Amino acid sequence: MNPWNTRFQNENYVYGTEPNVFLAEMQRKLPLSGDALAIAEGEGRNAVFLAEQGMNVSAWDYAESGLSKMNKLADEKGVKVNTQLVDLNEAVWQQNKWDEIVCIFGHFPEVLRKKTLQGVKESVNPGGYFITEVYSHYQIPYNSGGPQNLELLYKPEEFLNVFSDWRIVHFFMGEVVRHEGELHNGLSHVIQFVGQKTE
Repeated sequence: MNPWNTRFQNENYVYGTEPNVFLAEMQRKLPLSGDALAIAEGEGRNAVFLAEQGMNVSAWDYAESGLSKMNKLADEKGVKVNTQLVDLNEAVWQQNKWDEIVCIFGHFPEVLRKKTLQGVKESVNPGGYFITEVYSHYQIPYNSGGPQNLELLYKPEEFLNVFSDWRIVHFFMGEVVRHEGELHNGLSHVIQFVGQKTE
């Protein structure tokens, strides 16, 4: 049984319908355009936001109920998102495919995390961006959201090592306040990373 499929079966959007605050901030600052991919996108709030900015957006998730709600939200906002049922364990990462890849609070076991970050690195076009905000390995005591399993939380060196040859546009680890639906609420400990592929 896929727990995410179960989680997203309610009519309400458990993480809300507004985009992640950090993603919205980066969208205002960076020249984002073209073909964007949102991975582990859940119910679609970030993918729909990017589509509203005029981008051609695809979204991957492995919960059919989440993709269904994503399509509904896109319809309500008058935009189109290309939703795809994708298990990241089996994802095919095409070389130099996307102008932007976005991952907001996508948490996976360590082996899959490394594979996914490497896939992201290969699939971003030269000059394109990877934008992510995730919970750090210090998050558990904060009780404001995210996995209660240390193996599913990120350490800063994971980004800094994988993307060491990219231009780091933004890097932050520390406390932020998030109010995103029912499940992300309050003071949180996050890692934010924005990198631009240089070649």
